[in-house]
Amino acid sequence: MQRQIMTDRPAMGVRRFGRVNWLGLWTLARREIMRFAAVWQQTVFAPLMTAGLFVLVFALALGQNRGEVMGLPYLVFLGPGILMMTVIQNAFANTSSSITSAKVQGNIVDTLMPPLSAGELLAGYLIGAVARAGLVALVIGLGVVLVTGRGIAHPLWALTFVLLAALLLGGLGILAGILAQKFDQMAAINNFVITPLSFLSGTFYSVQNLPAPFDTLSHWNPIFYLIDGARFGVTGVSDAPALRGLAICGLCVLGVLMLAWRWLKSGYRLKA
Repeated sequence: MQRQIMTDRPAMGVRRFGRVNWLGLWTLARREIMRFAAVWQQTVFAPLMTAGLFVLVFALALGQNRGEVMGLPYLVFLGPGILMMTVIQNAFANTSSSITSAKVQGNIVDTLMPPLSAGELLAGYLIGAVARAGLVALVIGLGVVLVTGRGIAHPLWALTFVLLAALLLGGLGILAGILAQKFDQMAAINNFVITPLSFLSGTFYSVQNLPAPFDTLSHWNPIFYLIDGARFGVTGVSDAPALRGLAICGLCVLGVLMLAWRWLKSGYRLKA
């Protein structure tokens, strides 16, 4: 009888088809949100301060001398770029720092041992990234509206590209966290890959003004389409067609998340 009871008990590590471990998913997502909320001065307030300083410096340095870019006053043109750059950096930092810290501290097993599938792990990490990125996007977006005195031209487009940016960079953060074995390696990925791609993607300028072949190369940067799409959503003006940017960003998100799911499923560089 005792043997029969033990046999009928579901194994903790077996994935249940047709069902989602909602409690485990909610617990992981809540942990990721509470992790950055507990140090909001560093994770939320500091990026907002940096974004405000960017706008202030450009406003003081250029004033009215910069003229218009793509038919927009420069600060109006700059606002969506600053917003998306902040979203990109925060979404990437949230997932990458969570996984890297767990690996360095040796407690990644606490995340891998519970009965969570690879999809549930991926969703839990991404919810934290989207929450953090969405919070800073909301505050900076309100600031842009107040400073420029203009409303949001296409709110749904703007929201869509912010969500795509959070998912794409959150997924890249998961990949970077899995690859990095220590904080120095994570800093190298951030400093030499993520930051250059975000700065050289039309944040502060229109790629139409770049000489060949740099104008063409900019269109191979997926972050360019994120920033350009957000600019279209906020101002109604863009360098590239918004539908093209939506398609490219959607494909990039799909590819990155599929790879992240595969690595989480196999335990690549996570399991000893």
